[in-house]
Amino acid sequence: MRKTHLFTLMLIAFSICTWAQQKQIQVTDIYQGEFRTEGMDALRSMNNGTQYTVLNINRNNQSSTIDKYDYKTLEKIATIVSSADLVDIPFFSAYSFSADEKKILLSTEVEPIFRRSSLGVFYVYDIESKNVVRISDTKIQEPMLSPNGKQVAYVRDNNIYIFDVTTGATKQVTVDGVKNKIINGVTDWVYEEEFAFVRAFEWNSDGSKIAFLRFDETNVPEFSMDVYGTGLYQQPYVFKYPKAGENNSIVTLHLLDVASSAISQININNAYYVPRIKWKNHKDMLSVQTLNRHQNHLTMYTVNAKNAEVSVLLEEKDEAYVDITDNLTFLEDDSFIWSSEKDGWNHIYLYNEDGKQMNQITKGEWEVTSYYGYDQNEDKIYYQSTENGSINRGVYNIGSGGDNKKALATDAGTNNASFSTDFTYFINTYSSAEMPPVYTLHKAINGKKVKDIKENNQLLKKLEGYVVSPKEFSTIAINGNDLNMYMIKPKDFDPSKKYPLLMYQYSGPGSQNVSNSWMGANDYWHQMLVSEGYIVACVDGRGTGFKGSDFKKVTYMNLVKYETEDQIAVAKKLSELPYIDEDRTGIWGWSFGGHMSTNCLLRGNDVFETAIAVAPVTSWRFYDTIYTERFMRTPAENPNGYDDNSPFNYPELLAGNYLLIHGSGDDNVHVQNSMRMIEALIQANKQFDWGIYPDKNHGIYGGNTRIHLYNKMTNFIKEKL
Repeated sequence: MRKTHLFTLMLIAFSICTWAQQKQIQVTDIYQGEFRTEGMDALRSMNNGTQYTVLNINRNNQSSTIDKYDYKTLEKIATIVSSADLVDIPFFSAYSFSADEKKILLSTEVEPIFRRSSLGVFYVYDIESKNVVRISDTKIQEPMLSPNGKQVAYVRDNNIYIFDVTTGATKQVTVDGVKNKIINGVTDWVYEEEFAFVRAFEWNSDGSKIAFLRFDETNVPEFSMDVYGTGLYQQPYVFKYPKAGENNSIVTLHLLDVASSAISQININNAYYVPRIKWKNHKDMLSVQTLNRHQNHLTMYTVNAKNAEVSVLLEEKDEAYVDITDNLTFLEDDSFIWSSEKDGWNHIYLYNEDGKQMNQITKGEWEVTSYYGYDQNEDKIYYQSTENGSINRGVYNIGSGGDNKKALATDAGTNNASFSTDFTYFINTYSSAEMPPVYTLHKAINGKKVKDIKENNQLLKKLEGYVVSPKEFSTIAINGNDLNMYMIKPKDFDPSKKYPLLMYQYSGPGSQNVSNSWMGANDYWHQMLVSEGYIVACVDGRGTGFKGSDFKKVTYMNLVKYETEDQIAVAKKLSELPYIDEDRTGIWGWSFGGHMSTNCLLRGNDVFETAIAVAPVTSWRFYDTIYTERFMRTPAENPNGYDDNSPFNYPELLAGNYLLIHGSGDDNVHVQNSMRMIEALIQANKQFDWGIYPDKNHGIYGGNTRIHLYNKMTNFIKEKL
C-alpha cells in the first residue's frame, strides 16, 4: 500500500473518531445559556467623541456599573456609577444621559407590558454631586430628561407628568387619561406593535416645549383573554385591539408650553396615522409624519410651534405602501437626510430645509439597511447596505453629493457599526455563519482597524466539542426568481443515502431568514436535528426583504399566496435531489411562519408530510389594522385576499402530520387563531396534535417553557418525519 493512500485512510479514521467523540447539542444546552455570546451592552458614545460608556452587568450578584472607556486605548478610564455605591438601587438594567452628560437616568425593577412597553422605577443620578433622586413613588413609563437635565417628563396611568429634579416637585400635565379610553404621551397597542415606538412625546431643543400625541381609544373594540395564574378563578385581561377593518384610535397632536402649562391642539389635516414626530434643530419647528389608512401616502409636515402654522415638507406615495423608518436626520440648518424606496431600492436622499430634493446620495440595485449619521465636518454620510450581497451587510461612507464612497467594513458576513459622536471612530460588530460576534475599533474616515476589542473564541472552542455542520449558502431558481437559500447537512453526509428534509421559514414582508450571520437559538436546534440525520433548508421567497421593493411588494393584497407557492415549489425541487427522501418532507415556522407552514401542509399535501405551526395567524381578519391593512387593505375592500388563503377555510386538505402550538396569553396573534383552526379540523374529522401553553405570550417563554416546547417539537419531528 502506498504511503499517501495509508495517510488518507488514517486521516479519515481520525476524523470519524473525532466526530464520534463530539456531543450532540441538546435543547437544555440552548435554553440554559450554554452557547451565549459575549457582547458590549448598552454602548453610548460620549459627546467628546473620544470616549464611550458601557453598562456592565454582573448577573451572579445582581450588580451593575456604568464604565467609561477611551476609544484610542480601549482602556477603562473610570466607573461613572456603580449600583454597589447606591443604597436605594441594588441593580440597574438600563441608562441614558442628559444632553449635557451631567445627569444619568437609571432604570430599575422594569417589568414588561407588551413587546416594547414596560413599567419601571427610575432615578436621576447627578454625576458631580453623586446625589440620586427617585422620580416617582410608583412605577412609570418612558421617562425622558429635558435637554438641560433639570426636569423629567414621564407617563403614569395614561397621563403626562413633569418632575423637577432640583425641588422634587411633580406637576401633572394632562388629566384625562383613562385605561382603555384615553392615552397621553405613550402609544396604544397597535402603534407600539406595528410602528415600533412607545414614547409619544418629545422635548424641543431648549426644553421649553413638549410635543405629544393623544390616543382616543373609545371606539376601538376590546379584546379579552383569560389569565389563569395560580388562583381559584382566572382573571380576564381586557385591552383595546383593532382587528383589520375595525376602528383605530383617533390620534391628535398637542403642544405643551412647559412654563405656563398651556396645551394647544394642532390641526394636521385630519391625519389618520401619526407614526412619527420629531423636533427640528430650531426650537419652534416640529416635523410630523402622517399616513392615510391605506398607508400608501406619507406626508411630512412642519409645525411652527409659535403660531401653530402647518405646512407640507415632503410627500411620498406608492402603489402598495410606504414603510416608516427612523432615518430622518435634520442638519444644522434643518435641511434633512431621508431614506426612500421610490427608485425601487431603499436609498438615502438629501433635501433642503424647504423639502426640495437636492440629490439622491446612494444608488444601485442594493439596499441601504441602516443609516448611521452624517459628519458635517467631513461631509460624510455613514450607512450599512447589501452592496456585497443581499445576505451580507457592509459599512460604508459617502459624500453628501453621492461621491467618494469608501468601503469601511465589508468582509463577507454581517458588519454593524457604532460610531463615536464626532465620527472619529466606530466599533464594528462582525459575525458570519462561521464566526460568532467579533468587536473591533476602526477609524471612521477610512475604515482602518485600530484594535481588537472582544471576540468569542471561547464559544468557538466549546463548539468544537459538539456536532456542528456548516450552512451552505446558494440560490435556487423558483417561479422566475433566484431565491436565497441555505442548507445544513449531517456531518457524516453521504450523497448515496436518503435524508428527510425539514424546511424552516418566516416569509413575512421585508423579512430575512437567510443571512450570513451568527447562529440564533433556532439555528442551534436545527444543528441538533441535523446531528440526528435530518437535512435542514431555509429559503427566502417572494415578499421577503433586501432584494428591491418589487420583489418585496409582489405579495400586496395576497399575503401568503405567493409565499406558499414558493415554499411548495422549493420542496418539490429539493425532493428531486438524489439524497433527499421525497416521502419525508417537513416544514415549520412561528407566527407568520406558522401560517405559512400550515398553508404549505394543506395546499402542498402532495409534497409535505409534516408541519409544525407555532403561534400562527390562521386568518388575517383576526390580526391588527396597521400591519394587515398595510399589505391587504381592509376586509371589505379585499375579501378574497383575506379568505382564499385562510387555512381553516379548507381543513379537508389536511393529509399529513400537523402540530399546532399557541400561548393562551398571546396579546399579538391571539389564541383565537388556533382555536378556529382546531375547530375546523375537528369538524373535518382530521387527526392532529396540538398544545396550549397557559398564560404565555407570543414568544412562549419563561422558566422551562422553551425547553418543554422545543423538546415537544423535537419528539414530533422524530416520530413523524
